[in-house]
Amino acid sequence: MSGGGESPELRIVVDDLSGARIAAFLGEHVRQMRSLTPLESVHALDLDGLRKPEVTFWSAMDGEHVVGCGAIKRLDPEHAELKSMRTDARRKRSGIASLLLEHIIAEARRRGFSRLSLETGSGEFFLPARRLYEKFGFAYCEPFADYRPDPNSVFMTRTLR
Repeated sequence: MSGGGESPELRIVVDDLSGARIAAFLGEHVRQMRSLTPLESVHALDLDGLRKPEVTFWSAMDGEHVVGCGAIKRLDPEHAELKSMRTDARRKRSGIASLLLEHIIAEARRRGFSRLSLETGSGEFFLPARRLYEKFGFAYCEPFADYRPDPNSVFMTRTLR
């Protein structure tokens, strides 16, 4: 990949969430979400939440540096939720989020899911994320799973078949 500041060493790996680098990366994610959104509207999973058997977590690595992450959480045999999408602030707009999202969508299909849904923030900060999801075919929808209507959240979904 060229032009986006990405290294040829960029790779996406399943992460068992045991390393200090990913713990720090996710800790910053949760802190940032809590600084932007009222606590009752923050749905970011912490390390314990991401270590559940129904969650698969991937890290985007550039050499030894975590530059992005994302996960899917199985809701039922047909439906999964996209969780914990994040790109290192220094690497925004370099294609990492698109690469991760392509990987996760392909993996969700491979696992037999027919639908992939997500919750993200409704505020201005989250606009680039919403545009990315729209670009990948996600459409706005009603709350799913255990979510409830919330003015700080938007919900999106797409079929995979």
